[in-house]
Parts: sequence; C-alpha cells; structure tokens
Amino acid sequence: MTTYHQPLPQQQSGTLFLTDGGIETTLIFLEGLELPYFSAFHLLQDMSGRAALTRYYERHIGIAKAAGAGFVLESPTWRASSDWGRKLGYSGDRIAAVNREAIRLMLELRSKHETAETPMVVSGCVGPRGDGYDAGRLMSPAEATAYHAHQIGAFAGAGADLVTAITMTNANEAIGVTRAAKVAGMPVVISFTLETDGRLPTGQALHAAIEDVDAATDHAPAYFMINCAHPLHFQHVLAPAPWMQRVRGIRANASKRSHAELDAAPDLDAGDPAELGAHYAAIRNRFPWVNVLGGCCGTDHRHIEQICHACKQAV
Repeated sequence: MTTYHQPLPQQQSGTLFLTDGGIETTLIFLEGLELPYFSAFHLLQDMSGRAALTRYYERHIGIAKAAGAGFVLESPTWRASSDWGRKLGYSGDRIAAVNREAIRLMLELRSKHETAETPMVVSGCVGPRGDGYDAGRLMSPAEATAYHAHQIGAFAGAGADLVTAITMTNANEAIGVTRAAKVAGMPVVISFTLETDGRLPTGQALHAAIEDVDAATDHAPAYFMINCAHPLHFQHVLAPAPWMQRVRGIRANASKRSHAELDAAPDLDAGDPAELGAHYAAIRNRFPWVNVLGGCCGTDHRHIEQICHACKQAV
C-alpha cells in the first residue's frame, strides 16, 4: 500500500533528501556486473543479483542515516518498460512482474532502515522509451501516455509512493508520463536530461519544457528535476523566476564531458566528488528549496557523501 500522498515528505519542508547515484555505471564499472542495455532490473532474476542491488542501496541509505537526511528509494527500473524488456526476452506480463518485484525490494529496504530522522519515500523509476541522451523519434503525448501506462500501473499496484521519470529528453514524453501517472492516481516527478548548453536534447530551453508540461497537465507534476549533465552545463540557465520554483531536485553527472564524449569513452569519468558537492551547495545556496539530491552517470556513494556534506553546510 502506498504510504505517502501529495504533498510528499520532500515537499513539506526544507529537509534534505538524498537519493542514489548512477546505479548502472556503478554496477557495471565498479562492481563488474553485466547489465545488458543498462538494465539494472535484470539483476532481480536471481538471488546474487538481488543481493548486489541490496548492497548498492544500503550503502547509499547509510549516508542518509548518518546525516539525518531523508532518502528517496528510486527503483532499479529505468529500463523496465515494454520495449526495453522485449529486447531482453521479457513478455508484457513478465516485465510488469519485475517492476512489482523492484518496488517490493524498495519497500523491504524502507521497512528495514527507515527512522524518524530518515524518512524514506519509494519511487518507481521510469526511463525514456528511447535513448536517455538522444530524443530520437518524438512520440505524441497520447502515444507516450499509452506506452508508459503499463509500467506505471505496475508501480501503483505494488504500492510505490510516486513515479519519477528520469532522463526525459522531450516535453511530449514528459507530458505522457504525467498523464499516465494521473490516471493511476500516482504523484509524479519529471527529470529532464540537459546538454552542455543547459537545453534539452531537442534544443528546447529548460524553462520552456517545464512550462509546457505544466500547461498541458494542469501543473500535475509534484516537482521537476535536472539530470545527466554536470552543474557547469546548466547552472547558468537557473534563474529566480516562477518556473524555477518548480525545480526541486538534481541528479548531475560526475563528468564534464558531453553526452557524445561519454558514449564514446571506454572508461568511467568519475570527476571530482568534492568539486561536484561544492557545485550542488552553490545551487542550493541560491535556491534553498532544491532539496532532493542524487547523482547520474559516473556518480557513486563517494559523490553522494560529498554532496550531502557540502549541502548540509550550505543552508
């Protein structure tokens, strides 16, 4: 059963909420695991994979508990939608079942670790139908609603508290996810991928994408986030304007490389965790309501520790 409804705990105060880092890059490059198509959910098929996911989340939970921060348990389901599941041989029923299993794991972790000082929120993670770096063929909002309804319905049935759509590359798909979540009665968060110029892969400005989603959905998202870019790529577009009040979270890349450079790189660029934390703190100093903080490509527990340390001092 869903524990939280809107407003979500991370919306109710300035309390810091952490989440995890770049789960796929951590598991592949640091843990040596194979994730076909970056599909972390595939690890749920056996006990060793489930144990690896549990260790990953518990390491990040420990950082939040030590700091007295809240924590968003983001399910390992970024690739667990119908098209991506089909590439791995999952039927529609089986991909729905693995999404439910992922939420059950998040609920188990909350039951084991949540405290009064560290409230935990379970989020069903939705990824793009296509590539997280490239908008590719744009769906209509109606097509995106129909596509994402299957996965979001599984989250709702399993008892997730909210849906978070990560690496959204375009407003149409974000509108579709939002509408599907509304139909399922789920709070939804939209997180946009940004390029080195601070714009979406489609070229649309961040503020315009947020305004488009809000206009098309009657301001349905609980809040918006920024992901998959280094703060140096987007901090110049953040402004004290009404749309910025809708941005509450950041999951930045560790690397300052472009998406094209990251795609071509044979290594993992982990950047400088302390420097990344300082960038987060600078943003939080300007916009103190930005309180949901995690990482994207190349980040791991070291970056989350530094982000937490810097931002606990910032406000």
